[in-house]
Amino acid sequence: MTLQEKFAQLEQQGGALLATNFYNYETLAGVLEAAAKSNQPIILQTSPGTTSYLGVKMAASMARAGLEQFGVTGWLHLDHAMSYDLIKECLDAGYDSVMIDASEDSFEKNVETSAKVVELAKTYNANVEAELGYVAKLGQSLKSDGFTDPEEARTFVEQTGVNALAVAIGSAHGFYKKEPNLDLGRLRNIHKVTSAALVLHGGSGIPASQLQEGIRRGIRKINLATEIKNIFMKTLQRELAETDEIDLRSIFPEATKKVTELVQEKLAIISNA
Repeated sequence: MTLQEKFAQLEQQGGALLATNFYNYETLAGVLEAAAKSNQPIILQTSPGTTSYLGVKMAASMARAGLEQFGVTGWLHLDHAMSYDLIKECLDAGYDSVMIDASEDSFEKNVETSAKVVELAKTYNANVEAELGYVAKLGQSLKSDGFTDPEEARTFVEQTGVNALAVAIGSAHGFYKKEPNLDLGRLRNIHKVTSAALVLHGGSGIPASQLQEGIRRGIRKINLATEIKNIFMKTLQRELAETDEIDLRSIFPEATKKVTELVQEKLAIISNA
């Protein structure tokens, strides 16, 4: 089943997929262990930073081998790419889905760039995600005047043909300084007028009740990255401070276990929406 077909199924069922970034074998294994224990499908994501760190072919091979080893149904997605060449490289390597992020360009330029990627992805039968509106990235302030306009979303999807659309409704990348308050009314209005699967970026730290209501109002993909990095590194730092062990294979498992526990919690939230 392609990711596009899965999104269509989820639209009928009113469900969503968790999309988790991985950064190395340990975080990948932690995510997949959680999906296997929860008997849930999952999207594995790599950012351009991770593809640079691991290499595109290595990241793709690790993800495929991991899905097979853990017996998990899943898809591999390139997150927040701004480079057409990187997108093509990932599609050539077997990625199921790519995101073109031209959200900081003008509406017209975003349409042009996203439509170009959609045309490329058709030859691979791959899913394409784009972003419309202002979803604050790390270090940027959150501003409500950049939220996604429903009519612009309708026009954008029609003109680009994207399969999935990341919307700005009050979430942000990184940790929140105060509890976020998603504009769920705006989300419902966007869902009414667009055919694309709606995506929530900045899923780390959003209360379970808001995530679940977001799913009920049209969210089909929820991204999780910051909390994975944080719990892995905080656990690893604690383990390293308490041991003189030099065998890394004995140090990583506790951090991997914490990733598994975190992702299991998020999967339970989504499945109970």
